[in-house]
Amino acid sequence: MENQYFTSDIVQVKNRAFLLGDTVKVSFFIKNAGLIMDEECYFFLMASMRKMRMNIPLTYTLEFFQNIFQQDIIEGKGIKNGIINFQVFRNADEVTLAKSSVSYFYEVVEMDDVLAVHGRSLDMDLIKEINVNNNLLSNIRVHCPENIYAGIYAQENDLDEVILLNPNKRIARSTSGNLLFLAGDVIKVPKQSEGAYISPLMENFVTYLHKNNLMDVQEHEIIAFESQKAEEILMISDEKGIFSVGKIRNKAFENSRFTELVESWKKSFQ
Repeated sequence: MENQYFTSDIVQVKNRAFLLGDTVKVSFFIKNAGLIMDEECYFFLMASMRKMRMNIPLTYTLEFFQNIFQQDIIEGKGIKNGIINFQVFRNADEVTLAKSSVSYFYEVVEMDDVLAVHGRSLDMDLIKEINVNNNLLSNIRVHCPENIYAGIYAQENDLDEVILLNPNKRIARSTSGNLLFLAGDVIKVPKQSEGAYISPLMENFVTYLHKNNLMDVQEHEIIAFESQKAEEILMISDEKGIFSVGKIRNKAFENSRFTELVESWKKSFQ
């Protein structure tokens, strides 16, 4: 499936996304020819833009995004299931950056089901020579050279993903998403203060588990060694989808319980 690309009417080569990485990214989700979790994703986009001190146009309402995605993607391209990776960037057209206009670009990754666990489990490992910060901007999807470095490291070492640590040598996230560690009846996730991403997709999943008393989900400070104690590990990436982790170093992991939980969650959208 070839990805689809769209831009706003005003896109200049001289923009700060290209020159400086002055941009934020948020994903929206299409399931069965309709947007799901669109309100949560929209408010996350607004919060991300505010954190980056971007000038938010008055036209950027929830209805604005619902309409362009419905007309351009669902109706225009006939896409029924996929992830919209939406990127807003600052133009260089004002003296003060806070007053500069913004433009957008988005990519549509078509897939069979955005809420299904991908069939292939991931091989992962820790990377120790770099770490990610755990400040205000670490939780949103902004330009991150650590992700680029870690992605190259993964390719060179025949890995699918790597686990990134924070300056305190505790688990923050993977290069593209958040990690959930299942052991017994408890699912542990790294705290956002540890450097984990804010993820509307993951938050919807764990809220479903909590409301239905399916699992005890706890936020923790997780040291690197604890990844080896988990029975199952799930990676939820707003950008790429949902994956089970099959192996970290020499430790192999099952995926049956997480797959069952995700299937139950998926049925709640029908």
